[in-house]
Amino acid sequence: MSVEFQFQALVEDTPNEKWKAIFQQLWPGYRAWFLRSGVTGRPTYLECRQALRTYMPELVPLWEQLIELTGGGDVESRFLSLWCPPPYIAGCSQGVWFDPKGQEEPILLRNYDFAPVLLEGNLLNTRWLDQRVIAMSDCLWGALDGVNEAGLSASLSFGGRTVTGTGFGIPLVLRYILELAHTTQDAVNILKRIPVHMTYSVTLLDRKGEWNTVFVSPDRQPEVVKRHAVTNYQNAIEWPQHATATHSAERLTFLEQVLHHATNSHEVLQGLLTKPLYQDAWLRGYGTLYSAIYRPLSQKVEICWPHDYSQQSFEHFTEEQKLILLSVEPAPIPPAPLPL
Repeated sequence: MSVEFQFQALVEDTPNEKWKAIFQQLWPGYRAWFLRSGVTGRPTYLECRQALRTYMPELVPLWEQLIELTGGGDVESRFLSLWCPPPYIAGCSQGVWFDPKGQEEPILLRNYDFAPVLLEGNLLNTRWLDQRVIAMSDCLWGALDGVNEAGLSASLSFGGRTVTGTGFGIPLVLRYILELAHTTQDAVNILKRIPVHMTYSVTLLDRKGEWNTVFVSPDRQPEVVKRHAVTNYQNAIEWPQHATATHSAERLTFLEQVLHHATNSHEVLQGLLTKPLYQDAWLRGYGTLYSAIYRPLSQKVEICWPHDYSQQSFEHFTEEQKLILLSVEPAPIPPAPLPL
């Protein structure tokens, strides 16, 4: 069994024709998901606008610009606010690694585990507000992980609880962090004040090596912790069925071992591409779709698969398109990436 999907790296300083093309391609699927409980099951346009103005006012002009590119529809506007969206559940592993020999800079790393048909697969290099951002896109303008020009990197993972509440979808919060924050502490302050609609863990690492993981939930106060590794539960497993299906505890134990024993970042990458961290349950919605390594000091990004990888940076960013083929058959570990 194998699956395939498209990956592309794009540069577009302000949203325009490239973003519009992405929207037109993905909107039918997003619209069906957003309206699965009916139009009245989602917050109104006025409620969405008020939420953005209250919690992320700096994004409002950008939101309005995106709405105009979509044609100005009511449903499109409400979806793009990501205010109280339908629930969504993924897998994912993430962490930070510090070179015990002090020869390499600290890195933020992650595996993104989800259903292939739901992956946008777009690594976007943008300057939407005051600084350049490279991020894996989700929900058309949100972010799954990324790094900004100030040298702050961030990623997210599902926190292992089914509770939902009043708040934003976490990809838009991560986008807001990457657009405006400069340090890990800036990002922590943002996560403490913006409500989210589900439980997530956000890992942060800045260019000075300051790092934190923040546990956010709709019904609990944010908790700031020092966790070198995180999978899909926070302080304890609260959804045993999900933890068992996604091997969350096993992945955490393995990732902790990788981070403890790795002597260089390539060994960390080898760990990410090794079971149980690397999952092939794509048809069940939690196979590994890509591995990522972010180097916030040098502002470099590596998006990796067993047979391929993409290297990018703010200084050297190349637009590209790849057809990614993933198979359950054992795959070789890619060679160490060449310097950018």
